[in-house]
Amino acid sequence: MTAAKKLNLVSVEDYLAGELASPIKHEYLGGVVYAMAGARNVHNLIASNTLVALGVRLRGKRCRPYNSDTKIRVRLPNQIRFYYPEVSVICRPNPPGDTFQDEPAALFEVLSRRTRRIDEGEKKDAYLTIPSLSLYVLIEPDTPAVVAYRRTEQGFVREVYQGIDAVLPLSEIEIELPLAEVYDGVEFVPEPEEET
Repeated sequence: MTAAKKLNLVSVEDYLAGELASPIKHEYLGGVVYAMAGARNVHNLIASNTLVALGVRLRGKRCRPYNSDTKIRVRLPNQIRFYYPEVSVICRPNPPGDTFQDEPAALFEVLSRRTRRIDEGEKKDAYLTIPSLSLYVLIEPDTPAVVAYRRTEQGFVREVYQGIDAVLPLSEIEIELPLAEVYDGVEFVPEPEEET
């Protein structure tokens, strides 16, 4: 019988210090650090379009959009996690010297075959525990469609917006987001199958 290997957990402090020096980003789940992979050009275009569209609409308002270099700290009952969403909207920012945000109002993830299970499961479940979060949006890369989880008095409700002419209402941050702008310049080509 062999003994199980002991997992060497990384402290939050060591993780945050390491991220400042690392050439690649890592997400942190209760002491375990995971390197993040790159993305297809269409993924990056959709994320950039979303950031720009939000930035234009939020100019001069109290809420601000942040790009995918901004970590979100999630404080679960039994562990701390840090995720890098594609776009976050922050209305109550952490101090400027911090390397993460604690109180996102809205979070946006662009789906891919590789990340879909995590974005729709693990991340969604963690994000929806953040008291300040009003909206979690999953953006499809291959068709103009988004799924929004919106906080209501009864809990989070799933909403679907489809079609290039659809508009995602973001009353929580006093704007709307046209899908035509999210998908500006996007050629809808199915994601290639991963090689095994």
